Amino acid sequence: MDFFHGQESLVAIQWILRAIVSFFFLLFATKIMGQRSISQLRLLDFVMALMLGNIIAHPLSDEELGLKGSMITMTVLVVLYAAGVFLSLKWARMSHFLDPPPFPLIKNGEIIYKNLSKARISLDFLLAGLRKEQVEDVQKVALALWEADGHISLFLKPQHQTITQADMQLAPKPFVFPRTIIKEGKIDFSELSQTGKDEIWLKSKIKTTYNVDVEDILLATIDNNDNVKIFLYK
Repeated sequence: MDFFHGQESLVAIQWILRAIVSFFFLLFATKIMGQRSISQLRLLDFVMALMLGNIIAHPLSDEELGLKGSMITMTVLVVLYAAGVFLSLKWARMSHFLDPPPFPLIKNGEIIYKNLSKARISLDFLLAGLRKEQVEDVQKVALALWEADGHISLFLKPQHQTITQADMQLAPKPFVFPRTIIKEGKIDFSELSQTGKDEIWLKSKIKTTYNVDVEDILLATIDNNDNVKIFLYK
């Protein structure tokens, strides 16, 4: 355990052990923090990401610094993070501070310029956000909201929205989600079993329909009607 404490110098294996311990500790800490800290960086998540990265990086580059202090500090920060998330769920003021409610940038086709300053974004940034949503005209937008995580939510005016089957009063087809049953020439038996089929049926279906072997298939999917679609290596 010498690698765990500060040393005047570390041999290669000690550096490797430090990296392994730090990696799994950080992985464990992130797991405790939850999926939210990974999927989106809000105020609390951003602060944690900066602090954890800096704390764990120093012992991995300076042999005179031990891992013990960094891991204790990180543990305290993770506890504080969890407490902050819990309070934001239970206390409205904390929630409002950490995750402020969205506010409009565009309303009824009109840009609210003062709110651009509130969001600390430029007009060009707003227009870029519209282009990413394939909206070329500001006047088509009924409402554009600036979200707490730094994204723009767009809602088009009804006359510019895409017509749906419900609008045309058409009977919708049932939702079909194809399952991936072969990837890179290997059968995913877990997915295949959930379709109620077995390996013999699958190989027979592929041979009869496409006249290929499983090893030749890059990707194969099956839908609710037992239709198998394949993609071969190119």
